[in-house]
Amino acid sequence: MVGEDSAPGWSAIDAALERLYGDAVPLHVAPELPSYLGGVEALDGISIYAREDPVPHWHLISYGMSELYEKRSENPVDSGFGFEFTLRAARRPAGDAPPAWAVLLIQQLSAYVLATGEWFTPGQTLRPGRLTLGDLDTRLTALGFIVDSELGTIPTPFGGLAFLQIVALSDAEYAAAQDGNARVVLDAIGEKVPLHVIDPARPSLW
Repeated sequence: MVGEDSAPGWSAIDAALERLYGDAVPLHVAPELPSYLGGVEALDGISIYAREDPVPHWHLISYGMSELYEKRSENPVDSGFGFEFTLRAARRPAGDAPPAWAVLLIQQLSAYVLATGEWFTPGQTLRPGRLTLGDLDTRLTALGFIVDSELGTIPTPFGGLAFLQIVALSDAEYAAAQDGNARVVLDAIGEKVPLHVIDPARPSLW
């Protein structure tokens, strides 16, 4: 991990995760060359925690959508794009490693934001050209975004950020979420899907 003095934004994210996970050591995925050394990847890392409750899942958190090392944007309110991605992926009984699709999805969305300058907000929905959630035949074909219910929003030395959780939707759920109904649909799904954990095998709820 990067030191506190050199990466105050990174340290603020670490502090939020420590409040939730204590001294648990996550799996950390990082590019060979981070941005502060000249790397061009959208993210400088993704931390991944193994969870047993309320259902077994992996909790992934990105580093790099916000400002980690210094203030570069002219926006004094938000750190970078104002969020970091999170995602919760179901753990299988024999699953001792997080699914590759979950890491790839966060990386793809982060690269899109960096390339286009367009970002996502809570209550937004998105239908990618093709959504791949591993090798399983899945009914989940679209995405939605909510504030991670356990991590919420935090201040950092460079502005505030929200932990923006990626959730998966079926065609019918995506259709129901249009015309300003996204928050209602996402809340309804959350009542049946604990912490909005993405399970590619789950049926459509609409």
